[in-house]
Amino acid sequence: MEPSKTTTGTAAGTTAHPAGRPTAPAAGTSRGSGFWVVGAVLVLLMLSSSVPSALYVLYQEKWGLSSGTITVVFALYAVTVLAGLLLFGSLSDTLGRRPVLGAGLLLAIVSMGLFAGAQGLGLLLAARAVQGLAVGLATGAMGAALLELSPRTRPALGAQVNSAGPTVGIGLGGIGAGLLVQYAPAPTVLSYLLLVGAFAVTLVGVVRMRESAPGAGGRFRVVPHRIRVPAGARRRFGILILTIVAVWSVGGFYLSLGPHLALSLLRSTNYLVGGATVALLAGAATVAQLVLGRTEALRTAVLGLFGLLAGLALVLLSLGIGSAPVFLVATAVLGSGWGAAFLGSFRALSALADPAHRGELTAAVYVFAYLAMSVPAVLAGMLTNIHGLHRTSVGFMAAVAGMCALALLATLRLAARTREEGRAA
Repeated sequence: MEPSKTTTGTAAGTTAHPAGRPTAPAAGTSRGSGFWVVGAVLVLLMLSSSVPSALYVLYQEKWGLSSGTITVVFALYAVTVLAGLLLFGSLSDTLGRRPVLGAGLLLAIVSMGLFAGAQGLGLLLAARAVQGLAVGLATGAMGAALLELSPRTRPALGAQVNSAGPTVGIGLGGIGAGLLVQYAPAPTVLSYLLLVGAFAVTLVGVVRMRESAPGAGGRFRVVPHRIRVPAGARRRFGILILTIVAVWSVGGFYLSLGPHLALSLLRSTNYLVGGATVALLAGAATVAQLVLGRTEALRTAVLGLFGLLAGLALVLLSLGIGSAPVFLVATAVLGSGWGAAFLGSFRALSALADPAHRGELTAAVYVFAYLAMSVPAVLAGMLTNIHGLHRTSVGFMAAVAGMCALALLATLRLAARTREEGRAA
């Protein structure tokens, strides 16, 4: 599960670059049809990103890969998504939403072909890198198009789809891939061929949809995102970024090693268990975001941090007593805290800069989020090779719980200070 990107804040979602309405929209499908086409692209890209997570255990068994190697494969995806975001995040503002979305879908199709043909680590790494670039390239265009094409009768729908789409996709990918791995033939091929067909259908929809970018038709111009935190916001940024790091450390661990841990605790050989674990985490996050979507940002972050701490405590309990049912309950609690904490902290962070510099601050958030998603997961994978999955998981969750506790105390103080400033004003 990767970080969401939206100006309102999400759990893994899309970069939303504010844009006005085009004065002369290109011919194509209706506004509403185009909106749902882009929503389908968002869900499918996030779905495809979680499919390998359900297959990692199978790859390990077939090719003799270590846990450390698996986490490197996962981290490569996170790094290439970040590279695509920072290099091409604003490309659709000048080139147009449709061509950038189309290019992202073509890269996604290429990556699915590489996954389907992979017979070892080399092509697996190449597939993950191309997939990350596809997601990074398309993310900015998806976020902006969803805001621009929101139905006029439901203007908030774009932000809601931005928020819920990624976790819905990740959850569907986990459970769908788990089902195919367990019950369908050639699961390391069939999962990806089905996605090739789905991407091809949405590519046709993208070609036919109306263009919504007001500056569409310009030249191909790569303008890397500037990474900058306004001087007056750095203290608050430092407090809120603790939550981002804690949230995506958990996400990276679950998406890389979570299925293996679930199979170990459940003493099961049913691969559906691994995919269902990812789906449970993402599903709980989606529900929490929908429920708390209108709650004040810092309050949402605090509630999410309490949920994270409760979930981590339950995970540690399940590891201590070796209880699979407690682990599943812990995953659901952890997912709800994860979704709420990210939603609240991202919304609060987005408010720290004026609109003209929000992209620069958001880029800084991305850097922390993707580093937190990848680096701790790789370290955990390396330690698993030395200390085993169980001991490494206990140490990892305890360390993240300590960070969550620190973030909770700091956020509570920030919320109190914000209330006092509001009363004084």
